[in-house]
Amino acid sequence: MARRARSTIFSRSIQRTIKALTRSAVRAGAKAVKQALQPGKPAARQRTPAKSTLARPKVITAVKLSTNFTAGLAGAQRYRLFLPPGVRKAERLPLLVMLHGCTQTSEAFATSTRMNQLAATEGFAVLYPEQNQFANLQSCWNWHQTRSGKAQTEADAILATILQVCQRQSIDPGRIALAGLSAGASMAALLAVRHPARFCALAMHSGIAPGMAHSLTGALKAMRGHGVAAPLSALATGTHLPALLVIQGSADPLVAPANGLTVAQLWATREGAKPTRQRTVQRGARHPSTLTDYKTNGRLVATLCVIQGLGHAWSGGAASQAYSDPKGPDASRMIWAFAARQFAKAV
Repeated sequence: MARRARSTIFSRSIQRTIKALTRSAVRAGAKAVKQALQPGKPAARQRTPAKSTLARPKVITAVKLSTNFTAGLAGAQRYRLFLPPGVRKAERLPLLVMLHGCTQTSEAFATSTRMNQLAATEGFAVLYPEQNQFANLQSCWNWHQTRSGKAQTEADAILATILQVCQRQSIDPGRIALAGLSAGASMAALLAVRHPARFCALAMHSGIAPGMAHSLTGALKAMRGHGVAAPLSALATGTHLPALLVIQGSADPLVAPANGLTVAQLWATREGAKPTRQRTVQRGARHPSTLTDYKTNGRLVATLCVIQGLGHAWSGGAASQAYSDPKGPDASRMIWAFAARQFAKAV
């Protein structure tokens, strides 16, 4: 009865939200989902030259995490968006989609990772979808509920949000990367394997590989490092998985460190990649990292970064935030550098 009551409340909330949206948003949502199911050729990529004798184009000001909603066949999705200042109307920015962890909000995640400050400097947009507490009381993405279909529905709602933002803003749909922490990392991975052609890169920070769990019980087992990894589904001819960056703390008490190796190996197996020689990196007094690249025919498939001494926290994050460790190497910069290299190949 309690579950039915929560479902009823959630349904009424969705109905009120959709009624508050404009008709144009609803039409855009339906169109975006239809496009998601039928991937097409990305729009032409172009950037305005740094110098031009033509009249100066209109400049779009920054959007500082204002709350927005998208609506589509998968339901309503709350999100926040950051655009760097000084973006020209004719410009098409790369997009980094950031999925928060349990008990976090999109705004708290932005504060913890400081990704907006990096985006303002480097010139990319950041999208923060936010989980609804009616869907999960702890604000966790339900990445493990694949047997019931709840995970797939949430992934489709996130994709619809991404596509609508691409339609409404100066975003290049051919340069999109996913990143997430914990449950957000696991949901990002699910989205990447469901729609690999949509994304250039995926960064998983302290997450679980797709297919490791199909229920809450299975998720808890996988988090302890006792899950069994199922092979990833076969890909269509000519399609590759997005390049993967795995960031995992060696002292993580919630997500067993072995999970990082598991997801990297799954990617490598699907793409026929082999590990290269490990290397250790340390900058100043920050935690040292051990990195392993997986490549095939010179193409990077995955990079595993194990950070010594890091717990279940965003590496290099703001000290004032939960699930954030300022002593670790800067995960935000690592993720952007990784994504930027993949974007350069897509241009």
